[in-house]
Amino acid sequence: MWQPVLMICGYFISLLGIAMLFPAALDIYENQVKWSIFISSSIVAIFIGLSLFLANRGKIKDISIQQAYLVTAFSWVSVTILASLPFVFYGTDWSDALFEAASGISTTGASIYANVEELPRSILLWRALLNALGGVGIVIFAIAMLPFLGIGGMQIFQRENSDVNEKFMPKISYIAKRIIAVYLVLMAGCLVCLKLAGMGWFDALCHTLATVSTGGFSTKNNSLEYFHSASIDWVITLFMFLGALPLTWYHSLIFTKNMHSLRSTQVVAFVKILLVYIVGMAIWLIWQGVYAPFEAIRYAAFNVTSIVTSTGFSSANWLSWGNFAATAFVIFTLTGGCSGSTSGGIKIFRWQVVIAQLKKTFVTTTEPNRLMPLKIGGAVISSEVANSVFVFFIAYAFSVAVISALIALTGVDFVTAFGSTIACITNSGPGISQNIGPAGNFAGLSSSVKVILAFTMLLGRLEVLTILVLFCKSFWR
Repeated sequence: MWQPVLMICGYFISLLGIAMLFPAALDIYENQVKWSIFISSSIVAIFIGLSLFLANRGKIKDISIQQAYLVTAFSWVSVTILASLPFVFYGTDWSDALFEAASGISTTGASIYANVEELPRSILLWRALLNALGGVGIVIFAIAMLPFLGIGGMQIFQRENSDVNEKFMPKISYIAKRIIAVYLVLMAGCLVCLKLAGMGWFDALCHTLATVSTGGFSTKNNSLEYFHSASIDWVITLFMFLGALPLTWYHSLIFTKNMHSLRSTQVVAFVKILLVYIVGMAIWLIWQGVYAPFEAIRYAAFNVTSIVTSTGFSSANWLSWGNFAATAFVIFTLTGGCSGSTSGGIKIFRWQVVIAQLKKTFVTTTEPNRLMPLKIGGAVISSEVANSVFVFFIAYAFSVAVISALIALTGVDFVTAFGSTIACITNSGPGISQNIGPAGNFAGLSSSVKVILAFTMLLGRLEVLTILVLFCKSFWR
């Protein structure tokens, strides 16, 4: 049972070790002395990865559902632990290093560093690379594993188009190549646009890696507020939005011209919801006299998009916009982007299923003999998919309640406990209290809380049920 699990984990760990050579090369190029921490970390990761890969090497014809769950969980956990090594070797406490690595690889963007501008550029690059690796990794994982595991929401890739399994993307390797190609094109476009908007090459590169991946790690303490640039804000707003769309949708749009699939229905719904959120928040800011009309639109568009897409950048402290704004941002956090995108959160598709089920219930309540299929757009949703979505919501709410209670047991106040849990399980980054909000960080929390939140970030990134199922006795029988 363990052979394919350990082999695949070894492969991912080896890739992580290779990625560590990029910040090492930057340090060597700039004649810095920190290059050794990345070389040492790379050696450890590559040694462990190759050992696992070679010791368990073999042709994998098929894997069981149990093995698929183990591959998913063990790959992400092992990669997160080894990704923390450069932070540990740099001198960061182990719990802080684990939190930072989990935040990066899960594309949460929450940080324990109170002053990121004091960090070496190699560490800043490593944080951005973790965002980039986690962003593309979760999409490939979602398409490859989640439909197979039956986690509500990702069946979209099996059901939305008859070409998905037959013609469009018959092999995972084919999917991965197309996704990576789209990912790189988006990053290249973002990098060039940020440079033209006035960023230096290094800042542009790090913010590009964190933007398209909807990761949110910045090179500045005040995030994008540091630059005070409308053009930079609009560029990042655009690419956060593009990163929140399904990456396979771009391929479908360009090559098959298919605009009638469930995927495009999801995109239309996401665009409408995002516009409603932005316009509503802009009106609030104008009404309250916080900003002039054009500034209100700019700041609303940037910060709302950032939170809805679970990126976590900020161009202003939105907690200072009033109680309504703070409450609204909790709703934005829970919304999420599209299934199959780099963003976190609950995802638009699941909300579509819930709303469709409510509509169906309203009709059948007054017309009990009427047969009414559950539909989203022109696609009929099976009862199995609908049930899995509702089970997901129950598990999600249960996880938020339990984790918030555990954090509160350590002495943390309710708002911080609940806000940090929501921020981490949705992978959005900033919380709803000042100390962990857009103008704060997670440095003040205890080591035990940071470890809990590191687990929470991975729990949310892996769609909750993928992790929780491992705690069931029946799974190990």
